[in-house]
Amino acid sequence: MKLASAMSRLGTETAFEVLVRARALEAQGRDVIHLEIGEPDFPTPAHIVEAAKQALDEGWTHYGPTQGQPELREAIAEYVSRTRGIAVEAERVCVVPGGKPIIFFPMLAVLEAGDEVIYPNPSFPIYESMINFVGAKPVPMPLVESRGFTFDLDLFRQKLSDRTRMVILNSPANPTGGVIPAADIAALAEMLRDRDVVVLSDEIYSRMSYGRPPMSIAACPGMADKTIILDGFSKTYAMTGWRLGYGVMPPALVGAVNRLMVNSNSCTASFTQRAGIAALRGTQDPSEQMIAEFRRRRDAFVRELNTIPGFRCPLPEGAFYAFPNIEGTGWASKPLGDALLERAGVACLSGTAFGAFGEGYLRFSYANSMEKLLKAADQIRRFFQLQ
Repeated sequence: MKLASAMSRLGTETAFEVLVRARALEAQGRDVIHLEIGEPDFPTPAHIVEAAKQALDEGWTHYGPTQGQPELREAIAEYVSRTRGIAVEAERVCVVPGGKPIIFFPMLAVLEAGDEVIYPNPSFPIYESMINFVGAKPVPMPLVESRGFTFDLDLFRQKLSDRTRMVILNSPANPTGGVIPAADIAALAEMLRDRDVVVLSDEIYSRMSYGRPPMSIAACPGMADKTIILDGFSKTYAMTGWRLGYGVMPPALVGAVNRLMVNSNSCTASFTQRAGIAALRGTQDPSEQMIAEFRRRRDAFVRELNTIPGFRCPLPEGAFYAFPNIEGTGWASKPLGDALLERAGVACLSGTAFGAFGEGYLRFSYANSMEKLLKAADQIRRFFQLQ
């Protein structure tokens, strides 16, 4: 069967490929410490699970509104207004199955062939994959370690052109854990405010910051009607398998996203949306406890990584990933990631899984127990001692 040429432009998520290889090794009797997958290792909070059970008992098992249930959209609008310091109406909220549709649908809606999209690199690989798929031109912005893995503003200004149609921001970021400083956000807004540009602000890790709180560019004057906020329930509420995300967007985009949604998914599962209301309006204690534990793990794991010869790991400001520089080991990223899995029993990702500018780095998810994290660091250290 001949596939459409656009299929050759689609990328993938290496995390799932590494997971398959790790599971194959485990099937052979090998022990593997999983630091490759980006999902919380905590259970979904009990009150959210109970809300879903109640919704099933009450018959929330049928089609719902394509844009999302009104009560959930109201809860999201209240939450985003409170956490970002902006006024958001429920009419701007689109509920979708997971966060990725808020990458895919707006790109389909606004990008033409040849339009340019500035995006961070290294970053979540689906950004570049979708840019290529829709026929736009990816314009990577190297994330600079010396700047805390945020944009070089002078370089960003140089990369802006008359063809720039979209800019993607991700703060806190995957894979680097970087948080864009508020002053840089304001400077980016100043450069973009008077341009015909849409900003896709991926804020899925917005609650997972360990120092300065991340600022949304939507809060800058004149930017609310140019910005799409991507957020969801997967990370903050340990709900990765529930597939519940949302976008807050300019009114002009809502209709387009709804049409794409009705053509692809019809609607998001009704009972999961009831669980989403409980997540936003119920106790936040489980999420706060999880984030506090991530901070504790981060501090210990990064400290251990920095004792490994050739490793240099800055302390991530957000998310739950460590992104050490491994240039001092003499290894390239992909061969080292493969060797650590095969010979040290530690599953991680090459920095190049997140783009060409990830060369020289590895990504470790510290969404695993403290015991396993310390054991992983010890096994990596022993791997190099045996070289």
